[in-house]
Amino acid sequence: MLLPLFIFPYTIQAQSSIRGALKGVVTDKEGQAVAGTIVQLEPDLHQVQTDDKGNFLFKNIIAGNYTLKTSHLAYHPFRTQVKIEATKQVSLSVQLEKNETSLETVVVKSTYHNADNFIDMTRTAMPSTVITRKEIEMMGSRRLDEVLKEQTGLAIINDIGSGNRAVGLQMQGFDSGYTMIMIDGQPMVGRNNGNFDLSRITVSNIERIEIIKGASSCLFGSEALAGVINIVTRKIITQPQAMAALRYGSFNMVDATLEGETPFADKKASAYLSANYYHTDGFNSNPYLDQGKTAPPFYSYALQGRGRYLLTENSTLNINGRLMTRHSENKYAYNGLSSNLDELNEYDFNGSVSLNNDFTNGTKLKTQYYLTRYKTDQNITDLANGTVIPGSTFDQYLHRAEIQAIHKIGQQLNLTGGMGGAYELLENTSYRGSKSMDNYFVYAQADWQTSERFSVVAGARFDFHNQYGSKINPSIGLQYQPLRNLTAKFAVGTGFKTPNFQQLYLVFTNVQSGYTALGAAEFWREITILKDAGLITSIFPIANQIGSLKPERSVSYSCKIDYAPIKSVKLDVNFFYNDMRNFINNEPVAVKTNGQQIWSYLNIAKAYTTGAELNIKWSAAKAITISAGYQLLYAIDRGVLDSIRNNTGLYGMVYDKEINRTRRSTVKDYFGMTNRSRHMANIKISYNHEKTGISGAFRVNYRSKYGFMEDNRANNFLDPWDTYVNSFFLLNLSIQKTFYNKHLQLQLTADNLMDYRDQLMPAQPGRTILAGISWRFYKN
Repeated sequence: MLLPLFIFPYTIQAQSSIRGALKGVVTDKEGQAVAGTIVQLEPDLHQVQTDDKGNFLFKNIIAGNYTLKTSHLAYHPFRTQVKIEATKQVSLSVQLEKNETSLETVVVKSTYHNADNFIDMTRTAMPSTVITRKEIEMMGSRRLDEVLKEQTGLAIINDIGSGNRAVGLQMQGFDSGYTMIMIDGQPMVGRNNGNFDLSRITVSNIERIEIIKGASSCLFGSEALAGVINIVTRKIITQPQAMAALRYGSFNMVDATLEGETPFADKKASAYLSANYYHTDGFNSNPYLDQGKTAPPFYSYALQGRGRYLLTENSTLNINGRLMTRHSENKYAYNGLSSNLDELNEYDFNGSVSLNNDFTNGTKLKTQYYLTRYKTDQNITDLANGTVIPGSTFDQYLHRAEIQAIHKIGQQLNLTGGMGGAYELLENTSYRGSKSMDNYFVYAQADWQTSERFSVVAGARFDFHNQYGSKINPSIGLQYQPLRNLTAKFAVGTGFKTPNFQQLYLVFTNVQSGYTALGAAEFWREITILKDAGLITSIFPIANQIGSLKPERSVSYSCKIDYAPIKSVKLDVNFFYNDMRNFINNEPVAVKTNGQQIWSYLNIAKAYTTGAELNIKWSAAKAITISAGYQLLYAIDRGVLDSIRNNTGLYGMVYDKEINRTRRSTVKDYFGMTNRSRHMANIKISYNHEKTGISGAFRVNYRSKYGFMEDNRANNFLDPWDTYVNSFFLLNLSIQKTFYNKHLQLQLTADNLMDYRDQLMPAQPGRTILAGISWRFYKN
């Protein structure tokens, strides 16, 4: 499919010696050299900085017409057209005009330019971090979940009650339903009981991963209650090139990637195309499973493309598309019972078209339409008699239109804002007909450098939901730098999350076990039908609280300190506190005549998560870097604590196995919320020797014990005698070696070296060994 793109680089290069050079000097009106000026060539985004004499040089530039731009905080921007001629070196003199409003002492900010999203993730109020492409490659990871589970403050969790494919991401103690997953600044859909399966996403074409921790609804809306994971794909295309990669290893795992990119139309346009195939036989972590896998086998295809065309000097059209299909078949049997076949097909599509305008007054405008669709078909067959148990279909659409703008006022103030609307449609066999929601929003953020040492980032977002009315979510972050090597950041942000389709409209009965789950909006109608049919034994008093669900709210507080005691050591510590209100819990509310329970959803819980994150990075030598991270977490349900302290309600008593009787519960009996570890840590030793082309990383990840389920004469909270997942270590190793001027790379990856497995962690594979080879096609 990509063969033309592999050949195309050499075809272009063979047409002629098409490369030239551009040298120049930058001065002010008095003829004095201006050092430190950023000089950029568009549309390729080649970039250099002037030396102490104001000189700059671009080498090996493909012949053609370019726009040269300069950037310096003390001078007005300069723009001109230049023509690079083949085999020649063009000379240019640039004279800049002093910006009288500039600061005498300037502060250079680290930013990540993203044409798909003007919001700079590193300059939001909440703490943020960036995982680079180089870090991903050195880890040897194949899927997104493998990358994120090794990051401080993040954990991959297994929601076994929702099926063996319900694997999600936990951030600072929040369940996965509260973290927004985005690709190139746009939200992705398709969750299983709130869990977004990150293994759907290959990392083969990811340029970087941006992470915001803390309530971020002020910019991103609902689902960003806990934070945001933004996947940024490859964009900047400077020359024709391509890559082919293949990895194979344990569990018959195959990961094959082809990608190619090239500029064309006299550098006005570019195209990128990537294709990935992934296969695994799955793995089993449950000794009681006679047949089948706890992580089902599957194969998937992913195709991603993007195109860019420069319509005018200041206008660019961008088109992006991603398509993923996945097929899974899992034959399983427990304790000698007959075998079943669980078959699942998934389809995931994301597409967008945007127009970017760069005005001469410093304003940038982006107009974009985005569409995403996620669909599944699932069936379960009893292999003993061929009976097909009624399966489910899930089809979700999201249409989103948005206008985003950014404007710079002087050198101190950056303004970012946007407005738009989203329409969401869901069809599911577990719902009564199609369901839809729509939302309209306006947001703005100001980034103000008030002085050399102090800056403020403040923002707010107004959302209008067709079912839940309007919400305003503000945030503010302050940054103070008392010393050159010490920076303190303080932030407060609010978040909200509207009830999802499942919590509102689900009508589902498990045909195997017989329990029933009802969404709050459907509860009283469905419970009346069951009661009239004589299928209800009793209804609990708590059912009277079921009604219109309220949106969940949170307020996040954080204090982050960055300190570099010496040049080779960087240290940061982040203290956080997240206060949550109107938490939506699923509760047992009735009993059926078959002895099984009926579950529904209601706002009852108040909870908080608090703790600290510590990261340290030491450049031990030129080629060796050692880093470590640690998180301390307390995740507490306030309702449980109040009940224990008052000796009332559901949590007032506990069965003490040490004395073999029920007694009054105490605060010490309460461990916290399930699936949350009190301690998590990681250590990474990285080696990167540029001269020999050898690099690698040895990583150790630790997670302390965490509560799995209530298993002690049900008192509805985690006490010392319930079921826990024991603490564990995971050891991972990856080694790479490049040859032939970085054209060829060989890689060996070994994950989970100690072969740790636990039946309560069905998505954790045993020891995994993979070997890989890749070849990059480009002109030296």
